[in-house]
Amino acid sequence: MKAVELKQVSFSYDGEKKVLDNVDFFAEYGEITLISGASGQGKSTLSSIICGIIPNVNEGVLNGSVLVDGEEMQGKRLGTICRKVGIVLQNADEQIVHKIVEDEIAFGCENLAFAPDDISSKINEVCKLMNIDPKWKTRSLSGGQKQRLITASTLAMGQKIVILDEPLANLDKEGSELLMSILRSLCEKGYCIIISEHRLDMIMPYADKVWHMEKGKIKQIEDAFSYLSGQSKQIDDVCPRFISKDYAFRLENVGFSVKDRKILDDVTVAIPKSGRVVLLGENGCGKTTLLRLISRLYKPTKGRITQNIDERFGQKNKGSRKWFKSVGIVYQNPDYQLFMPTVRAEIEFGAQSKEYAQCVMERFSLAHLADRHPHSLSEGQKRRVSIAAVLASRPQVLILDEPTVGQDYEGLKSLVDILNSEHIDSGNTMITVTHDVRCAKALCDIAVVIKDGKVASIGGKDKVDEFFSLSKD
Repeated sequence: MKAVELKQVSFSYDGEKKVLDNVDFFAEYGEITLISGASGQGKSTLSSIICGIIPNVNEGVLNGSVLVDGEEMQGKRLGTICRKVGIVLQNADEQIVHKIVEDEIAFGCENLAFAPDDISSKINEVCKLMNIDPKWKTRSLSGGQKQRLITASTLAMGQKIVILDEPLANLDKEGSELLMSILRSLCEKGYCIIISEHRLDMIMPYADKVWHMEKGKIKQIEDAFSYLSGQSKQIDDVCPRFISKDYAFRLENVGFSVKDRKILDDVTVAIPKSGRVVLLGENGCGKTTLLRLISRLYKPTKGRITQNIDERFGQKNKGSRKWFKSVGIVYQNPDYQLFMPTVRAEIEFGAQSKEYAQCVMERFSLAHLADRHPHSLSEGQKRRVSIAAVLASRPQVLILDEPTVGQDYEGLKSLVDILNSEHIDSGNTMITVTHDVRCAKALCDIAVVIKDGKVASIGGKDKVDEFFSLSKD
């Protein structure tokens, strides 16, 4: 008996345009099944149907047969389906409810009426598995730590069918390998694991079956190795290196703490003008905090940050509206910065002109989505909108926190080409945090490795190779 089977399934949110079109799909116990494909092709919709979010939460017109553990799910209540299927959502913030890690993990178990002693045991087990502290505050976690938390919360509930939507998006190499090893061990115990993912370099050694989704249709890939290899190549850097002798930012003995928790300590580094700097390091090492300090979203609790962008801004610790026109920030979670009613309005908001906004939309292949609400898009599409909106203002400094999350290989290559083209045209200073080995070198002149809140090493492209090589070991 198959764990999951879809027969001639079609779905439309509005009753007209089909997001899924006569889909036949299956996944089996004891296997990791990968669903691949470009952003906005229906992967998340397929996952939502299997776990019952569609049509019980997100409404629409659903036709066809959805079998879970051999039982038809059409017409079943969400609570019934949840006992069979667990899901780790793409956006961790949408799934976290409680302020403390152990409460978050307990929440799902309590809803399934686990005994108190069993819940305590599960909390300790999954926290150890995912390397998180049950006493941590959820709001202070890094993107990667949040991803590990929601995965731990789902695994604690013990359903034999587990769906993960972009689970590796914000995880470092070590965290990705840890998660995939855990999922492989669960398969050996009879679990069915279904993963939608773009970082195929990390999936390749683990996937048993591969499906490709495009324009609402899905097909099984027979030669999975060749398919995954083609999607996992490194992107070539064609951007000429031109770095000014002047600095854009200089950090001297900078530290940042939240109460008794030190996040950064004695960070000393210079960011050169017109350079492309990539920050590397494991989840929770302080990379995102460093970006927020540089961009004046946070104030350092120790040390000094000086800027050489524009003398009008002086050396104040707080950013102004004019400052954020010169220093553009793309957040790790695009939901934090998308607030206009349409994609067009979002990109026009800070753009130099409406004509330039249109040009940016076309470069990012977003013109056909111009009248859509940004929050109705897939995560990968939202990511491109958030980057396009910032680039449309042509900032002197471009700060990118995990900009490539949710991008398939072709989308990733296109995005890197656009970022480097803009860098050449404007001579901006570009600072990027990424865990994606496929594009790190292509966005890099200088690599800064952060470890345990300190600068561990600084180098060129060779430092990127060294970092990811060590991560593999």
